[in-house]
Amino acid sequence: QVQLVESGGGSVQAGGSLRLSCAASAYTDISSIHCLGWFRQAPGKEREGVAIFYRPLNTAMYADSVKGRFTISHDNAKPTVYLLMNSLKPEDTAMYYCAADTSACRSSTIALEANRYHHWGQGTQVTVSS
Repeated sequence: QVQLVESGGGSVQAGGSLRLSCAASAYTDISSIHCLGWFRQAPGKEREGVAIFYRPLNTAMYADSVKGRFTISHDNAKPTVYLLMNSLKPEDTAMYYCAADTSACRSSTIALEANRYHHWGQGTQVTVSS
């Protein structure tokens, strides 16, 4: 059982920044969770991958729509994963979800597919106004 608790959402104007946090805890060994990341879902749209952190190699993967604007990072001691979002656009408005899995991100070709992830947080709303 893995618990993921998100925080940091809110409302900003276009061009602004927000930082999301996701604290992970587990009743079993958290070290088995190799993939931590963020997805988002806007009303009427499918859930899409935003950024994933692969813990064993300390590498990150991003959706093309956020490359150069968003940065994912990880504090292994806590463990917590962060998403720093800069230069926000109205199209970034969505519910943002933290996700975790043991192996979903081992291949970069499937790392951003939501159906690969077995553990999810409750979500935090991000609203960007123009």
